[in-house]
Amino acid sequence: MTTPLKTVAIRAFRILAVAEAFSWAALLIGMYFKWIAKTTELGVEIAGPIHGALFVGYGVAALTLWRLQRWPFVVALFAGISAVFPFATIAFERWAGKRGYLTDGAARTAEVREPAGV
Repeated sequence: MTTPLKTVAIRAFRILAVAEAFSWAALLIGMYFKWIAKTTELGVEIAGPIHGALFVGYGVAALTLWRLQRWPFVVALFAGISAVFPFATIAFERWAGKRGYLTDGAARTAEVREPAGV
């Protein structure tokens, strides 16, 4: 059995939302040591590229879901804006999940069609 593209995209989006928030935290810690404590740039050198890659991945996943899930423009806009503010991707992911923007209708339909065991 193959996993539908929507399900993979939704799972990737959820993982990237959390990972992007954690990378924000790592980057902020690195920036503290670089600019406030003035001790090392290592945190920024490591967390910066990781955060950048996760930021781009989150953006691509959001655009993919915008198309696959047929999100209204405003939902896609909020997904993009949430990537700019620290930890907002987690809040958006929870908000979108509660409102049904992160559910795979095909998977739900297949579960409903499956006969109950007797």
